[in-house]
Amino acid sequence: MRIDGDREIDLSEVEIEEECLKALALHQPVATDLRFIAACLKINNDLERIADLAVNIAERALSLFSRQEAVPVPARFHDFMDSAARMLRESIDAFVRGDARLARAVCAKDEGIDQTNREIIAELLRRMHEDPGCIDPALELVSVSKNIERIADHATNIAEDVVYLVEGDIVRHRLEVLR
Repeated sequence: MRIDGDREIDLSEVEIEEECLKALALHQPVATDLRFIAACLKINNDLERIADLAVNIAERALSLFSRQEAVPVPARFHDFMDSAARMLRESIDAFVRGDARLARAVCAKDEGIDQTNREIIAELLRRMHEDPGCIDPALELVSVSKNIERIADHATNIAEDVVYLVEGDIVRHRLEVLR
């Protein structure tokens, strides 16, 4: 099963990559132009992966709605989803505006998302131990939680690429620089 729109995003990713490679080959960019094309290639890939993760979430949601057994959604889940979506919007805004400060703020939120994901999964595991009848739907929610956390990771990657684009500083794996 594929969710509508995913194929179009896949095709757009290939098209954008081809245009970036063509610009590299034909124009031999340097300095800021080269950083822009490199950032575009990386961000393009992150956006395509985010779309794949969104498809996975949609498929899990469809599966959850089709089940007879249910498991209560952890209370923090809605805020968790909103926070990851906000990170994605802000990382894209930072790219469009060339705003390294906003990009760094996005990066600083990643650890909070990771911690919330761990807490949600721990809560779901407790529920599975208490009620083995909810294991299947709880595992669907664990999958959704992990996919949301991965979306936030990709938003962080985009924000790190914005810092590189604007400042020429590669900040991946350097948490102290982002805080």
